[in-house]
Amino acid sequence: MARILGIVIGAVVVAAGTLFFLQGIGIVGGSSMTNTTTWTVLGPLIALAGVIVIVVTLRRTRRR
Repeated sequence: MARILGIVIGAVVVAAGTLFFLQGIGIVGGSSMTNTTTWTVLGPLIALAGVIVIVVTLRRTRRR
């Protein structure tokens, strides 16, 4: 159960980071985040954090 939860949380964080990046560079519009350098930088970092959550979850649950 913990493995599935970790993967789902990581995937949601990756999706959110990707969306933030796309809004930051102006591909996805309609919010105050559109064309903002802050989200262009933070989006990939957030997505990377999600990937790290997934990798740590897979490594931790594989050892048990």
